[in-house]
Amino acid sequence: MIHLVKLAVGCDGIDALKAFQAARLAAFGHIFHLTRSVPKRADELTGDGSIYWVIKGFIAARQRVLEVQKDWDEEGRPRCRLILDAKVVNVESRAMKPFQGWRYLPPESAPRDRRPGEQEPPPEMAAELRALGLI
Repeated sequence: MIHLVKLAVGCDGIDALKAFQAARLAAFGHIFHLTRSVPKRADELTGDGSIYWVIKGFIAARQRVLEVQKDWDEEGRPRCRLILDAKVVNVESRAMKPFQGWRYLPPESAPRDRRPGEQEPPPEMAAELRALGLI
């Protein structure tokens, strides 16, 4: 099993990500994300793998990857369509520097899911507390 980590460009919070995906679900009947390249480890990704979303510099949420499909854009260039589970799971926030595209995220490096109702300090404060070894 392997995960992906990806910047949620244009989203200023988890609610914005959920709203964007709700609109996509209404328009297309499923939630997906298009990327330029097909993960070479796609067989390890589908099923138990997730895409972890980086929002405002912090990994904040994840969604299971249900399927990896080859696709093409409107100009005929190859793309990859990641079919995602509709459920967005909040995770323990973790700082992540900006990057382009997506990156693999080994399971042992993935942040843990937050329990329902579990509150976390703002991402910047949580990062500082982690750096100090307090959480």
